[in-house]
Amino acid sequence: MGIADDSVEIRSQGWRTLAALHGLIEGELERALTSNVNLSVVEYTVLDALSRQHGWHMRMQQLGRATALSPSATTRLVNRLEERGLLTRVLCADDRRGIYTELTAPGQALLADARPVHDETLERALTQARDMPELAPLVDALPTLTRA
Repeated sequence: MGIADDSVEIRSQGWRTLAALHGLIEGELERALTSNVNLSVVEYTVLDALSRQHGWHMRMQQLGRATALSPSATTRLVNRLEERGLLTRVLCADDRRGIYTELTAPGQALLADARPVHDETLERALTQARDMPELAPLVDALPTLTRA
């Protein structure tokens, strides 16, 4: 195996490690959020993303990027959350083609209930991952990534 092959293998191993950590965290969050507050991880991500926006709204494209979903999957997700009364859609005043998605008061209340569940579960999952030799270096690197 040459030097170029070694670098490909190193990147591949890094990707597999990242995917393993993501899978562990997402699985734990999915179970906890679903059983405690009846939200999926991606639904929580939408409510959380909206709560962090000035004016509590985002364009559909922005939500799609925040959730890593396709436009059609984003639309289906927004439809489900709108049917539950957790968010609403509003036409953009500046661009009639643009649609904003806004967090409603019930959405804010559910997010307030969900956030401690999310945060505690995330901390537990990271602690669990830190005890796994293959994941520990990545978990330990996370604080430096968020500062960058």
